[in-house]
Amino acid sequence: MKIKFCTQCGSTTELKVPVDDNFERYVCTNCAHTHYLNPRIVCGCIVYKEDKVLLCKRAIKPRMGLWTVPAGFMENGETTRNAAARETQEEANINITTGKLFSISNLPHANQVYFLYLADLGDKSYSVTPESSEIALFSKDDIPWDEIAFHTVKSSLTKYFEGLEDNHESKKNFKLHEVDF
Repeated sequence: MKIKFCTQCGSTTELKVPVDDNFERYVCTNCAHTHYLNPRIVCGCIVYKEDKVLLCKRAIKPRMGLWTVPAGFMENGETTRNAAARETQEEANINITTGKLFSISNLPHANQVYFLYLADLGDKSYSVTPESSEIALFSKDDIPWDEIAFHTVKSSLTKYFEGLEDNHESKKNFKLHEVDF
């Protein structure tokens, strides 16, 4: 992303390393305001019921028509946990309580960091929303692995099912999974 004009005074910016910094930043040529570009945070949930996970078929870009867990970009003023719960509501129409943080995926090439929490579906119902054209519970063997929208989700689901097998269905013993892509 390029910042052409200063958000403080409207003048042009130039890309340079500011004094007392070590990264190139966009700096205003008039007022010297430094503009910081930071990673975007994606938050969501691996919603489970017994040995199945809930997946949503995306009805929006990017990766429309492919399957994912309910997740999306964090908003200002939210915690990662609140963002994960909100995104689950927006994409699957479920009010859930987020459980343990399960995975962190670092994508420096895309300037993103993913936080996925565990969430027990329990007896709650779910339904499609404008963001999801289909929603379903899948066991490990029934997941359409070749139709998963994002490699971060595929990696986290793989680790989830490995942990489920290792912990004999006890989600309390899951360890935090962190990966760099």
